[in-house]
Amino acid sequence: MVRAIFPGTFDPIHYGHIDIAKRATEIFDELIVAVYDRPLKKLLFSPEVRISLTKEAFAGEPKIKVMGYNTLTVEFCKEMDAKVIVRGLRVFSDFEHEFRMALANRRLAKEIEVVALITSEEHTFLSSTTVREIAALQGNVSTMVPPHVEKVLKVQMEKIGDQNRMDQYTSLRD
Repeated sequence: MVRAIFPGTFDPIHYGHIDIAKRATEIFDELIVAVYDRPLKKLLFSPEVRISLTKEAFAGEPKIKVMGYNTLTVEFCKEMDAKVIVRGLRVFSDFEHEFRMALANRRLAKEIEVVALITSEEHTFLSSTTVREIAALQGNVSTMVPPHVEKVLKVQMEKIGDQNRMDQYTSLRD
């Protein structure tokens, strides 16, 4: 049995993430979608909310488990007896970042492979940052995230309020 880890912050999970995960289950016996708890970037949702939203997105997917983690990804892989890290590539600029991360992970744990899946064409523009920015500007994200995520996004944006929301996400205003 080959178990793989699909790590990320999933802030929030979107259809691009879901596509990569489902395609990974066609290659690997089991996939753990690993929601990272301690990133260096500022997040919109708590780890508990991100895990909950991600679990709901994969409800009914028997080959997918969702778990949180707060260690090095390769250490989490060892804990879970996973042999592969799955990553998604959207655009060429993703490659450089993913390449460096794969090399660092290889240095830390030679026994763990990294497999990068190219995103489906309809998701190439999609990132969690894009979803958050559009939601912050009260745009329609219904084609980007599942309905349960869209609902929670709207509530969270209302909670943040106009001024704080606009301070965080401004690139799509122009």
